Amino acid sequence: MNRLLGVRAAVLSVTLLAAFLFAWQQATSGTGAVQQMSPEYAKLMGATATQGKSAMPSPIEVGAKLLDHLRQPFYDKGPNDKGIGIQLAYSIARVAAGYLLAVLKPISPLAWMPLALYTIKDSSLSAIFVIFICSLWPMLINTAFGVSAVRKEWLNVARTLEVGAIRRAFTIILPAAAPTILTGMRISIGIAWLVIVAAEMLVGGTGIGYFVWNEWNNLSITNVIIAILVIGVVGMALDQFLARFARAVSYPD
Repeated sequence: MNRLLGVRAAVLSVTLLAAFLFAWQQATSGTGAVQQMSPEYAKLMGATATQGKSAMPSPIEVGAKLLDHLRQPFYDKGPNDKGIGIQLAYSIARVAAGYLLAVLKPISPLAWMPLALYTIKDSSLSAIFVIFICSLWPMLINTAFGVSAVRKEWLNVARTLEVGAIRRAFTIILPAAAPTILTGMRISIGIAWLVIVAAEMLVGGTGIGYFVWNEWNNLSITNVIIAILVIGVVGMALDQFLARFARAVSYPD
């Protein structure tokens, strides 16, 4: 029964995706009426005020451009022309650094923010600090909730058996609170991956967020769409990575 439901869900998803791609292709094929656009917008997009083809690329054009990026993901032709693989690596490195700081060093951001804003003059470190600030609280709140929700009977049995505080923390409290802690970490990694795009748009230089902004300035809508797809795929992969850990430490009541 569950397998049949899964097949139906997959068929429905593929059908909706195909319908969306078909509608997108038809909307950008230029077979309809001639499009009118304001002169200012036409100048921005490098087009004429009256044209038959949409300025938005078709899914076929996006797919062809995506294949070009996948063939050479790590090329480096200067500060403003790097492969999407290099940009993605910079983004993941910053997310990892900020995320690990939030996991391992839960310091109140209100205490450090004035000093950090005054002393941090490096764009990469500033982005990491923003990620740390934003991804800290879900982990901190979920950890506190998970620890407070540990069953009192288990703690009473440990006290009766004269189990030490450190051993009690690692053998009772941590295993019981682990599912909630992992849920907080899963929420935080999603927030961190969302924040990095905005942070890199501000700091510039490298990263997938900077790639999106730079390609928009170059009026390459195709590359912008490709970057959006890459951001979504990587975000889903990070979420599923932590979801596997959450399932591994979960247990039935």
